[in-house]
Amino acid sequence: MWLTIVMMVVEISGGWIYNSMALLADGWHMSSHALALGLSVFAYACARRFAADRRFAFGTWKIEILGGYTSAILLLCVAALMAFQSIERLISPLPIHYSQAIVLAVLGLAVNLICAWLLRGHHNHGDEHGSGHHAGHDHGHAHHHDLNLRSAYLHVLADAATSVFAIIALVGGMLWGARWLDPIMGIVGSILVTVWAIGLLRDTGKVLLDAEMDAPVVEEVREVIAECDPTAIITDLHVWRVGKGKFACVLSVVTRADVDDDYFRDQLAIHSELAHVTVEVKRLIAA
Repeated sequence: MWLTIVMMVVEISGGWIYNSMALLADGWHMSSHALALGLSVFAYACARRFAADRRFAFGTWKIEILGGYTSAILLLCVAALMAFQSIERLISPLPIHYSQAIVLAVLGLAVNLICAWLLRGHHNHGDEHGSGHHAGHDHGHAHHHDLNLRSAYLHVLADAATSVFAIIALVGGMLWGARWLDPIMGIVGSILVTVWAIGLLRDTGKVLLDAEMDAPVVEEVREVIAECDPTAIITDLHVWRVGKGKFACVLSVVTRADVDDDYFRDQLAIHSELAHVTVEVKRLIAA
């Protein structure tokens, strides 16, 4: 995070001094990366601090999701600022100090690649850790990953792409006098930030609103109940996420079989992503 913040300040300052909109846009894009990492760090710290707070019924994991959601909203503001400044520079171009700006853009790309390499190890470890389910029941669900860490990793890659755009624009302007490339690449950078922010809003908002009834685990719950008791009918089912790759499940079952709630819980235990399971069983007695 600190490495990114330092490089962000250098690029934004250099873009302002050397009149490079592409470099300035790359710096603002890097600020979105710094913001995402900073909010993730803050969220992890809060989650640890309040881990023992009994007010959080299912733990403090959603603090991290709230941090990602807040980051996405702020990133949309950053994207709007980038687009506005790029359009303004396209209409009223200023002389660009290409040599100095190219050096800073290359340095920014190097920092992005270093950050991607640093995050990649943690990102892969998180994937492996989250996929240790019962044999035959790991369906590659995306919700096994740390949403904040995965978003930060992908965002670093997007930052690297923006740095490449900036370098192309500056080299094109220096060699062929295509000054318009610089603000155009700034606009491209703003679009990248917007796309990333909207994706993060969608993913985090889905978790915060408990809109998880389309998750694969929901259908798996239905399949387990149908397989273990063909007479069972699910009359009520609620599934929502309570942690990284972990879900809570509440369901009501009507059955003719002589079984109780423990029977269904034991059958559902094959899916280790179900951290909390509550089952209500109603028996139909034949006349």
